[in-house]
Order: sequence, then C-alpha cells, then structure tokens
Amino acid sequence: MTARVGVIGAGAWGTALAQALASDGSEVLLWARETELVDEINTSRTNSLFLPSANLAKSIIATNHLSDLAALPVLVVVTPAQFVSPVLSGLPASLPGGQRDLVLCAKGIEAGTGRLMADVARAAAPSASLAVLSGPTFAHEVAAGLPTAVTLACEGGEAQWQRLAPLLARPTLRPYYSDDIVGAEIGGAVKNVLAIACGVVEGLGLGQNARAALIARGYAEMLRFGLSRGARAETLSGLCGLGDLVLTCSSTSSRNFSLGKALGEGRSAAEALSSKNSVAEGAHTAPVLAELAQRDDVSMPIVEAVCRLLAGKAPARAVVSDLLSRPLKAELGDNA
Repeated sequence: MTARVGVIGAGAWGTALAQALASDGSEVLLWARETELVDEINTSRTNSLFLPSANLAKSIIATNHLSDLAALPVLVVVTPAQFVSPVLSGLPASLPGGQRDLVLCAKGIEAGTGRLMADVARAAAPSASLAVLSGPTFAHEVAAGLPTAVTLACEGGEAQWQRLAPLLARPTLRPYYSDDIVGAEIGGAVKNVLAIACGVVEGLGLGQNARAALIARGYAEMLRFGLSRGARAETLSGLCGLGDLVLTCSSTSSRNFSLGKALGEGRSAAEALSSKNSVAEGAHTAPVLAELAQRDDVSMPIVEAVCRLLAGKAPARAVVSDLLSRPLKAELGDNA
C-alpha cells in the first residue's frame, strides 16, 4: 500500500482529517513537528496532546520529516494559519514528473501581511494547484466518523475537483464543489472572530436571543467583507460561511468560542490563551481583519469589538454596551 495523500499538521483537525482519510484502509502520511508526537502516533495510535478521544487507524504513518511527503501528489495543509508560509517553504518547489495539489485547511489571515492562505501558498509554492477545504467541522466528530459536509473550493475548476474529490470523499465526509476559493477562505477566517464574540455572550450570560442576533449581524459583516474582496454571496451562505459560523458560535467544542467565553467571564486574553494546547485562530485574525476592513471602508463593528477585548482595552460588559448603543439604522445596507 502506498500513500497518495499527505497531511501536514498533526493538531486536532489535521489528525482528524488523517483519520477520516484512513478510514477505508488508505495509507496516509501525517507530518508533525514534535518528535514525541510522531512516536506516540506510530506506537500507541493516539494523539493525547491534540485529539485524545481518537484511536487512530493503523494506516496512518506519522513523520517529522517533510521530505517524506515530497513525492505525494496531494498534500492537505492543516498547520495553523501563521505557520503555513514557513512550512510550505520547506517543501520542494514542485512535484517531480507531475502536478501537486495543495488542499488548504487553515482558517485565518496572515498577520503582518493581510494575506489569505491561498496567497500565502502561491508565494511559497507557485507551481502547485490550490484548493480550499472548509466547513462546519469539529475535529472530534470527524475523527469519530460522524457525518460531515464541507466545501472543497478548487482554483483549477472542475478538472481539479475530479482529481481531488475521489481522494478526499468518504462515506461520512462529503465535499461539495465550488470554484470560489476567496469566499471559502473568508468564511472560515471571519467566523473564527465572530465565534469569540458569541463566546463572550455565553460568558456574560446574555442569553440565546443575544447569540442569535450576534450570529445574524456577524454574518452581515462576513458578507460585506467577502463581497468587497470578490467572494460570491452564495458561497458565504453555504457550508464554508454560514454553516461554519452557526457551528462555531454554538459550542464550547470551538476553541474560539471557548476563548470568548473566558473573556466574558473576566479572564484576560493572555490568561485564556496560555491554557490552550491548540490555536484559537480568531485571536490572530481579528486585528488584521479589522485593519483590512477599516482600510477598505467595510463596517465590521463586532470584529472591532473583539479586537478591543483581545487587546484589553475595555471589559466585556462595556464592549457589549457600546455595541448596543450604536445609532439605530436599517438592517440591510453597506454600513448597517
């Protein structure tokens, strides 16, 4: 048996994807930075650091050498957004004798540059064909084989979809085709920031009405920002936008929601983040997203409020009070 797919990143989501792809006995190469984690996966079939609930398939082979994945035609990139560039820069520039597909799974915007992950990947691996996999996906449920649907947005259109879909689809992992990679990326990045806000609502005990309103108003911000960047509205109303937003804003299984809940309960961002093994991408995305929105004159008051909280500029109740006291206006519109 020879692997055709490699997964770069053995955090919770990368390990869950490797488990799903190996569920039919396919060999999957899984790259992890930590030597001790590689040893644990290969000997004990567990990932106690990031996904302790999973008993990993025997056909998952872990390695901490990126070169072991260099000859694979499909690489699923699941490192945190801020590490995509250095990790991809460690790969050979092209696949000898063939085309390489990079399936980007990180949901975020690169700090300092404002680049989406596809832009990061184009710079680091210019000869690769890019796709984005995004949607409502809790890692522990995917690893457990519970039904999950995602968007697979392919820069190369239907030809690339025909290459990738059979390799990635499983009976309980169902990809839907799109060619709007900008929309898929923006949905995933913005929803993480909005999940922090919903966690704050939970931490303050503001109720279900407030959370539902925040999801709806947050979606309006996502839509405004996405359209300003060339995304399509139908993409953002789908799995990788609204679908992911609803899931991530509704459960403490979301790292970003949990971070917001801690902020709402009075903990500082530094304190809340220091207790986490995994990355809450929204904490890195919020400041750069707010900067991009301000530069492009896109109104995103919820995102701005999250930035204030993360920076410790005001307590959670004061930030919520400021949002509620904004001038009354129409529900729909460019600056609603």
